[in-house]
Amino acid sequence: MNEKGEITMLNKLKARKNQLQGKGGFTLVELIVVLVILAILAALLIPALTGYIDKANEKKIVAETRQLVMAAQTLTSEAYGANVKTGYTYDDDGTAIATDATITNAELKALSEVDAGNKLTLTWTGSKVSKAVYNNGTYTCTFENNAYTTKKN
Repeated sequence: MNEKGEITMLNKLKARKNQLQGKGGFTLVELIVVLVILAILAALLIPALTGYIDKANEKKIVAETRQLVMAAQTLTSEAYGANVKTGYTYDDDGTAIATDATITNAELKALSEVDAGNKLTLTWTGSKVSKAVYNNGTYTCTFENNAYTTKKN
């Protein structure tokens, strides 16, 4: 201290240094404990997160299959309503049986916004889509009896 009772800057630094001695940081044991706790939490959370991802992927393929079925049914109904005979076989009672030759992938893609490529198989009963099987590489979704079921490949 000087004559006026003031503490100089040097004295302040020395006082601060004395306060911090022995309390300069974390010990190795403390750091290891924190890392072990973080590893345990990660081990618990990762399986839960992958479960959510799988459920989301299943819902995605069901939605895509639903879009494709609705698009195929729309195109079939339009063609049947307009009495387009190209690509159709008719039963004895005059009911049209659609074949996949009437619906192209480009038409399905334009209407459903899903590029099914050669991963979609459609089956008709009369002019109604009765079965659809869509495979996106990871999951296979089947539409049958107005229900959608998924299976992991």
